[in-house]
Order: sequence, then structure tokens, then C-alpha cells
Amino acid sequence: QVQLVESGGGLVQAGGSLKLSCVASRSISSAIAMGWYRQAPGKQRELVAHFTSGGETNFADSVKGRFTISRDNAKNTVYLQMNSLKPEDTAVYYCNIVYGFSSNYWGQGTQVTVSS
Repeated sequence: QVQLVESGGGLVQAGGSLKLSCVASRSISSAIAMGWYRQAPGKQRELVAHFTSGGETNFADSVKGRFTISRDNAKNTVYLQMNSLKPEDTAVYYCNIVYGFSSNYWGQGTQVTVSS
């Protein structure tokens, strides 16, 4: 079982920044995909940003140009830098790492609240 521990969420004013971290209990070097999702109240969980198996990055249209995703293999950590935050970015953010077909892991989620 792989544990993912997220941190970095909080309350920020619109236009501000936050950086989320996700530390995995297993090396992320062998992961085939990893990324961040979010779920706002009353809405479905949606992809925010992720690394594909080929190392490419994909972003939701709503965060392009504002969010960046990065990784530090030595620290088994995935990051989400969020700039120019908007109230509509308010959600619980979840880290996801996939090692294989039956090895799909989620963090516990971290709350991000953006006030107007």
C-alpha cells in the first residue's frame, strides 16, 4: 500500500498563490502517471494537472497559464504551484499516483479556499 500525504492548502485571497506538495511512501520514479485533481462542493472530481507516462504535462483549460506541476524524484514529491488564484479554484485538491493497472493511489485531500 502506498501512502500519499498532501500539504500546502489553506485560505488565500484572490490573486494569491499556494504551493501544494504530495509526498509518496514509494519511489515516484517508477510511476506511470501522477497529478492533481480537485473536487468542489456539489461537483465531480476533475483533473487539474498531471504528468503522463511519456513525461508530458496536461492542464485543465481553467488553470492553464496559472498553475504548474513539478516533481522531485529524490524526495518522492509532486508539487502544484498555483498562482493568480480565483474563487472558482476553491476545492479539495487530491494527489494521484499510478504505478500500474491495479496500483492507483489517492491522497486524503487538502482544502484550498480562495476568497474574493
